[in-house]
Amino acid sequence: MQRTNPKQWGIFYMLTPIRDMGPLFIVPSERLGRGYLAIYKVLAHNTWRGSTLHLVLIRFDAGQSHASLATRNDSCKWLLSDGRFAGYNTWQPYGCMMHTYTTTDARRCMHYINYWGGQNHITFLGDSRIRQLYYEFVNMLSKKKIEEEKVHGDLHFEDKKIRVKVDFLWHPMVNTSMYYVYKSWLMLETNARPNLVITGSGTWSIKLNNASEEAIKNFEDPVDQSKLSPNRSMITNYQVDQYNKVALNTLSDTEARIWSSSRLIAQGIRGGDSLDGLHISKPALTLDIMMLLNMYCNDHMNYNDGTCCRIPDGATTLQIITAAFFLVCMLSALALFIYRRRLRRNGSKARAENGQRNGTKEKETCEVWYEIMSSLFKLGIIMAYFFLCDRTNFFMKENKYYTHVNFFLPFAYVMILGFFFTESTEQTAVLHRDQTDEWKGWMQLVILIYHLTGASKVLPIYMHIRVMVSTYLFLTGYGHFSYFWKKGDYSLYRYCQVMFRLNFLVIVLCFVMNRPYQFYYFVPLVSFWFMIVYVTMAIWPRISMASTEANSLHYFYLILKFVLLGTAIALFYLSEVFFEKVFLTRPIKSLFVTSDDSLHEWRFRWELDRYSVLYGMILAFGYQFLVKKGIIRDSTGDSLFSTGMSWLLMAVGLIGVGSYSTFALLCENKTECNRVHSYLVAVPIVSFILVRNIFGWIRTRYSSFFAWFGRISLEVKIFNFYFIVGNPRHLLRYTT
Repeated sequence: MQRTNPKQWGIFYMLTPIRDMGPLFIVPSERLGRGYLAIYKVLAHNTWRGSTLHLVLIRFDAGQSHASLATRNDSCKWLLSDGRFAGYNTWQPYGCMMHTYTTTDARRCMHYINYWGGQNHITFLGDSRIRQLYYEFVNMLSKKKIEEEKVHGDLHFEDKKIRVKVDFLWHPMVNTSMYYVYKSWLMLETNARPNLVITGSGTWSIKLNNASEEAIKNFEDPVDQSKLSPNRSMITNYQVDQYNKVALNTLSDTEARIWSSSRLIAQGIRGGDSLDGLHISKPALTLDIMMLLNMYCNDHMNYNDGTCCRIPDGATTLQIITAAFFLVCMLSALALFIYRRRLRRNGSKARAENGQRNGTKEKETCEVWYEIMSSLFKLGIIMAYFFLCDRTNFFMKENKYYTHVNFFLPFAYVMILGFFFTESTEQTAVLHRDQTDEWKGWMQLVILIYHLTGASKVLPIYMHIRVMVSTYLFLTGYGHFSYFWKKGDYSLYRYCQVMFRLNFLVIVLCFVMNRPYQFYYFVPLVSFWFMIVYVTMAIWPRISMASTEANSLHYFYLILKFVLLGTAIALFYLSEVFFEKVFLTRPIKSLFVTSDDSLHEWRFRWELDRYSVLYGMILAFGYQFLVKKGIIRDSTGDSLFSTGMSWLLMAVGLIGVGSYSTFALLCENKTECNRVHSYLVAVPIVSFILVRNIFGWIRTRYSSFFAWFGRISLEVKIFNFYFIVGNPRHLLRYTT
């Protein structure tokens, strides 16, 4: 999770609020010396005039390149300049994603910074509001809760295990005392100074000057005037605004950037009223600390949902080679396009002169190479777009926040749109191609909406999406078993053909994005289970429809294969040691571990759907057997069974679908739901197949709209990692 080249720290200037964190000023780290000096001069200027400087956050950096810093500061500027409440007290910074830090995350951040040569010396300097920030920050780092005390004095916290030191220095006014604190820091070596300083004061100056216009020299966020005590009644929002204006004018010619998003938090927070109208409310305080941690930690951590203040990873040698390859392909495609047009003109001229066709072989060769290079040209353009989305800050990124309207409105729209494109098909078999394409298509669109809206937080929706993912694997088992059963084609060519179709795009993405294969978890899952189906059917004795007609004992062999496969799956599930021993064996280990060398993701997804492919194979065999025996009649568009039996099975199917939905609604624990999912998932899948296929007038109708998406469902699944949603597990969204 750590970055191997952690940065020192940059310089940031922040002016805070009365009720919440206030505007923040930032100076890029390439202007290191001027940054501290600027604040020092402002302090000196304001001290002699008896006024206030309200919150200054200073952060030190050294040795960063200008280009990297500009990229990082862009997202820092987005974090600090603007934002909105996307949900109830859920803050969304403008253009970047803010990770929600836990105590474990914060401690890990401090540990990584120290491990890679940085230091964690953080100082809070100011009045009682800054003391609130100090306590909130310390409690985020400490394993034991530290009770807040209203002490007009210095406080200190140190955790030697993660090597972090946090100080609070009591300086409620900008005066000579504060001036000499900054002056003393200026005289120290860079590595001896605190690498993060949060300074805030102002209310004491307003109160002591009795709200005099002469005292207005700085700024803060709004107060709750109705709750101010009599001795604070002069601290009005008018006075605050006047201080804000003068402070902005004072610092307008410096290298600073203002943190204006904190004021938006103060104005928009719900249920966070300050007890006395002056101090920071708990919800706003939490958001302020989240902003500080995102600014301080994101560039050292690898959280997919924390892009604010983070420099994108640099290109690796493999990425550069891949980019060069696509560039050569693009240039070759352009050259062949010109050469192709020239051949056509010369060919037309030759035919006009002597009626003969010259250079036919050369022209055919050119056409073949042009088709290859033009296809790679298009692929290169797509990869370049994905790279911009995933590996740069070119496109703004947002966290996703769920609401029922956000999910069900597009869901209803897509469903209605799909029904408008209903057509008849000549295919009458159960789960024929048009029907399975339709099924894959609408499921993929629903999954896309699910990821786009962050609906995984809603357990019933999550469980239904789990059924859809299992259905893909079920159809994998059903489809490939049916092919091997009917064709008896167990050639290596067939195996390589399917594996290439499943993996080509993902392998290219691994090269371009520098991602591990397991990042695209669904493709490894489908590829693995196709391999299992192939091995199960290809090992001796090889069983097919033709072999069972020649030797009925092959039915027994096939059932025995199913039993052995189910037993092997159960053994892998029951023995975690055996599971890890197999999948952590080199060289296949790299196919199953994530970037942090963990097998957890693979085991989690493998366990959830471990029987789905087997269910599909068993159903396909049962269906083929019943058709052969004449029990199922699917050669026409009529019902599969007699009228009475058809209605009975339709009722069974509806009850099965409804029963699972009821289970999903009543299930309260995601872990428990996942534990029984692999056993229950066959119920809604088979029930849906009954509802969709029993009656001919339903079986022979399909949605061409959904079927179109179904034919490219795998590509849509992969593309949505970059085109709309980043890593679905972390619920990212890319916006333009």
